[in-house]
Formats: sequence, structure tokens, C-alpha cells
Amino acid sequence: SFAAISAIFALSFAALFRDDFEFFPPPSNDSWQHGAFRGLFRLYLYPLIVLSALVFEPESGPRALVQYGIGALMLVLGFGFAFLITAQMGWRNAFGEKLGLKTDGWFRWSRNPVYVATWIGLIGWGLIAAQILVVILLLFWGLMYVLAPIFEEPWLERAYGDDYLAYKKRTRRFF
Repeated sequence: SFAAISAIFALSFAALFRDDFEFFPPPSNDSWQHGAFRGLFRLYLYPLIVLSALVFEPESGPRALVQYGIGALMLVLGFGFAFLITAQMGWRNAFGEKLGLKTDGWFRWSRNPVYVATWIGLIGWGLIAAQILVVILLLFWGLMYVLAPIFEEPWLERAYGDDYLAYKKRTRRFF
């Protein structure tokens, strides 16, 4: 997980500082960048899920019940809303195809509602796992979603021009 998320960060920052290199968002769905990002994210996520299960040490008592209850609620709501918002936006649109600028629904309040919802899910996951290594890896995911707009916004400006600039003026990046 750590190697995969490190590679995502390294390739993204390389693209940020080199005009002749693109990584995220990928130039097209059939590009090596798209495949590399999807593969690296899976190499990050799947081991993280396995690690979470392997290191989980259930606690008992009222404090643990509250912690797990809040964590489960945040995990389900956060990832559930992230999934729902992504579906409403369109999966292909969410993964770099220019299929229309979304400014209604959840996008009225935030330019990045999927990231905000995912953070809620990540906090819930961290409350349930309650293991430092898992929490550190979840923090990297959260950081990736803090930084993602830095990479996405120039692409959105090029793709949607004045429409995106007007949207950007009236709608906050996160909340």
C-alpha cells in the first residue's frame, strides 16, 4: 500500500513540475496513465483492506461500542455518499472523460463532494481499525484527495473554460 500510494504521489508531482509529462488526471481513458493510476490505486487499496482485517483487535465495553458505532456509521455514509455522488456525476466523467461539467446537486455546495464524502468514510474506517499503520495509510488517501484538485483544476479550466471559472468563483473547493 505504501509503495503504491508513494508512486501515485511521485508521478503526480512529476507531472506538476514537468510540462512534457501527464499523469493525473490522465489524458484519456486508453492512456498508460489511466491504467497506471487505476492499477496503483488498487495496489494501495486492496492490501489496505487486508491489513485492516489482519491487524484488527476488537475492543469491548461501552467506549468501544460507541467508537465502532460512530465509525461504522461514518464509513457507510461517507463511502455510500461518495459512491452515489460519483454515480450521479457519471463514472466515466469522474475518471477523466469530458462528459459535461457538473454544477448541480451535491456540486452546488462543493466542487469536490466525492472527496468530502470519502473523508467521512476514511475517518470511520480509522475509528473502526484503530491501528496506527492503517490510520497512517488512510491519512495518505485523505491527503491525496486534498491535493487532487491542484491537479484537476487546470484540466477542468482547459476543458470547460469560462463555465468552470464561473463555477469555481461561486462554489467552494471542499465545503
